[in-house]
Amino acid sequence: MIKSCLCTPRFRKIPKIFFNFATYNCPDIDTNYYCDEKNTLEISQNIHSRKGVGDITKMHELYNLFKTTPTSDKAYDHIKEHLYKELASLPNRTHPLVKTYDGSPRIIAEVNKKKDFGNYKPLEFSEITQLLNLMRTDKLGHTCGNKSYYYFGELAELEEALIKYTVSVLLKENFKLVSVPDILSSNILQSCGMPINTDRTQIYSLDPVHHGPDLYLSGTAEMSLAGLLKNSVHAMTNLPLKLAAVSRCYRAETSNVVEERGTYRVHQFTKVEMFAATTKEQSDEMLEYLRKTQENLFSPLGLHMKVLDMPPHELGAPAYRKYDIEAWMPGRNNYGEISSCSNCTDYQSRRLNIKYSEGNLEKYVHTLNGTACAIPRMLIALLETHQDPRGKINIPNILQPFISGKQLIGKNSIVPKLKLLKIKKSNN
Repeated sequence: MIKSCLCTPRFRKIPKIFFNFATYNCPDIDTNYYCDEKNTLEISQNIHSRKGVGDITKMHELYNLFKTTPTSDKAYDHIKEHLYKELASLPNRTHPLVKTYDGSPRIIAEVNKKKDFGNYKPLEFSEITQLLNLMRTDKLGHTCGNKSYYYFGELAELEEALIKYTVSVLLKENFKLVSVPDILSSNILQSCGMPINTDRTQIYSLDPVHHGPDLYLSGTAEMSLAGLLKNSVHAMTNLPLKLAAVSRCYRAETSNVVEERGTYRVHQFTKVEMFAATTKEQSDEMLEYLRKTQENLFSPLGLHMKVLDMPPHELGAPAYRKYDIEAWMPGRNNYGEISSCSNCTDYQSRRLNIKYSEGNLEKYVHTLNGTACAIPRMLIALLETHQDPRGKINIPNILQPFISGKQLIGKNSIVPKLKLLKIKKSNN
């Protein structure tokens, strides 16, 4: 038995899983469901509603070819490999209620009221930070490139206060805090449902010449936390297991959407993540718990929010059901997503071999994840909501103990504004 560095579960290494046509390295994807032709229409409709994630027709063609190919045939291993790739690309099932949704999310709750600014027209986050000299995003080409930023003074302090506040709440909710790596292998990323080395990838890869052929920057602590549990078996009495992590997140995504301008979508940022492993029977309730935890975290910050049950085309490949929370950003005069939480059922656990024991049986856990605080968007919502016409930012009461008791954020005079100098070329 191997004791985990966490107090809650006990881990033990178990052999790789075999199933009727898998190789030693292939996970136990639910072939009883995906390869049964009775389910083809349901799977095909699911793929269509999720914007074409996977190809069930191609999978069945390979499956039928595999069944008729002798193990002695030279093509056997090649067919097996391609069959697994097609199986692995198929999406998770969709919650029965979510299947009935059209292309729009369902609003299931609204939290707090919009702030009334009277005759004052609220400024955007970028305008506020420019006036108060709290952030720099321009002229960073020689330092960190596009979609990057520096926070200065009390804005940087507010970032740290948000992290400390969030972690303090999660610890009271008995989450176990984990410090996670930000560099992961492709197996972990793909097992969590994140595509790599494709035209649509959001993942940064490290130079294979200098760092090896299979290392990538993590886009979220969800993947590191899931990887921590790989090849583990947990006592049923230790579930649900609740983990949390603070990490830097790296994403190569870009956007030309006007609503996503500025630091709304950036290449790296800090995020506090929640992750849970449960039994099959516990996962629906755990998703509701994660959602309520998010609402309880954000509500005291004074933000007006709406909670959305997302339609199938917003689920990606791994999610069975997903809630988003959008906060009103008055400077932008629009809502912006500040968090989400998802139930991935056994999609990730089958690929990562994460189980729990129930008597003499070992079953796959269900994994769930949720954003507890994504810093850039949370700061946008906070500064735009709590701006004062006199040129100050009111700090919510709940955050003041985590920022040395400060009540207001004013103009930064410590870090000077950027001044561009023209350098004359020497004639020499």
